[in-house]
Amino acid sequence: MKVYTKGGDKGRTSLIGGERVLKNDCRVEAYGSVDELIAFTALLADKLASDEKFAAIVAELRGVESQLMVAAALLAVGDGGTDKVSSLKSSASQDLEQSIDRMQEALPQITKFTIPGGDVRCSLCHVCRTVCRRAERAAICASQEYDIDKEVTIYLNRLSDYFYLLGRTITQMASVEEILWIP
Repeated sequence: MKVYTKGGDKGRTSLIGGERVLKNDCRVEAYGSVDELIAFTALLADKLASDEKFAAIVAELRGVESQLMVAAALLAVGDGGTDKVSSLKSSASQDLEQSIDRMQEALPQITKFTIPGGDVRCSLCHVCRTVCRRAERAAICASQEYDIDKEVTIYLNRLSDYFYLLGRTITQMASVEEILWIP
């Protein structure tokens, strides 16, 4: 089977269920942003994988990638495709909340905004956070027009918070000075 089908040469693509839509359809934008987030999450995990002290985080990120695949599939559902994709578990957001709480308890409180930087792994967390926020906005736009599983936007909202705290956690674990914004 060839990778290219030529089916999209005129600016259309298929959603799950077979519905053909323009490639700038809000659902395509949304699942495309989630797809980008999956790639950046994988890059972050790969950058962390060489250091054993990050093994638990890498495992957690691999789970996030899997949940994001489900979220992307749910955003890619078109007419006739609702029974072809499993739901995102509500426990996925709860798992993120537990991780967020655990990280927040271990970090010093701050009263300033953080600025990404100091370590490429920390910066990648912030790339993931900002791409996640864009994916969330795109999913919200899609949900205004189509019946999108509400767990998708909830999960993306929690995940951006997770990436923010993960950046702070990695900064601490890597013994890098956290950069605070002092206007």
